[in-house]
Amino acid sequence: MAGEIAFMGRQHVSQREIVAFAAERVNLPKEKADEFRAQARRLRERLEGYLAEHPDFTLRKMLLSGSLAKGTALRSLNDIDVACYIGGVNAPRDAAALLDYLAARLRKAFPNFSPNQIQPQTYSVTVSFRGSGLDVDVVPILYDGDPLWYGDLVSQDDGSLLRTSIPLHLDFAAKRKQRHGKHFAQVVRLAKFWARRMKAEREGFRFKSFMIEMVLAKLCDDGCSFDDYAEALLSFFTYIAVSDFRERIVFGDYYRPSGAGPLPDEVQIIDPVNAGNNVARLYTAANADAIVEAAQDAGDAIDAALAAPTKHETVAYWQKVFGPSFQA
Repeated sequence: MAGEIAFMGRQHVSQREIVAFAAERVNLPKEKADEFRAQARRLRERLEGYLAEHPDFTLRKMLLSGSLAKGTALRSLNDIDVACYIGGVNAPRDAAALLDYLAARLRKAFPNFSPNQIQPQTYSVTVSFRGSGLDVDVVPILYDGDPLWYGDLVSQDDGSLLRTSIPLHLDFAAKRKQRHGKHFAQVVRLAKFWARRMKAEREGFRFKSFMIEMVLAKLCDDGCSFDDYAEALLSFFTYIAVSDFRERIVFGDYYRPSGAGPLPDEVQIIDPVNAGNNVARLYTAANADAIVEAAQDAGDAIDAALAAPTKHETVAYWQKVFGPSFQA
């Protein structure tokens, strides 16, 4: 009987309806993604033209990074990240000075831009293109020739220099996507969409997109299936609730997990390319409890949706997860 009830819920809102919702409300459309990538390419080409005339600016590599590069961008995306590897003895080691150094060279590369279109931020330099309304966040990475493209970027958390490798981060995401085709990235986007709604509705709620990706990467490595989106999301919310969001998440792709060492932090999600970087180190017990509570509510709503006897009730439960824009 329980199976029959669950089947009724699937009849009202099936995988097909969730896919349609994602296409209409969640995912960045392909044509927009292509436009954004072209914008990043034009930025790179303009900088390369500047480099030909200014060899003192030692730019080693420019890479599209962030959600657009990983294929997990939401429809709401209005800026893109480009990693800019900078070498040479003249590049400042101080974070603020490094950002000013990059901003000055971007202004010379874009002489027709007004000063307020190229602005240093906490961890990047934002280039604002007025025609498209798109912001490109150029993230400087101090590079010393490492063959795996490790370098030091300015941390989003506190402005300190943080060791990372953008190519390895992209490789990490690509390996999980390869195991599940299009499904892994789609579940990431759906979970990020939920978190974005929680941030809008619950005061003080925070849950970084990168942390969401790492939780789902852990479930991927543990054998979770992603081809059924309702079940995959339920696994995501259940893991957070059952673990109380206090279970350490660490990966062995590029270092031994034991190399992360003991930490006092409340939430521990270790950067897969840097064993010394807990990406959740600033999350307090109150932050973690808020995530657990929201995950419990979402998991309960999906459970109820799968068992709901009518389409009206099923849709209403899914709206508890995704908001009123969810329709079927």
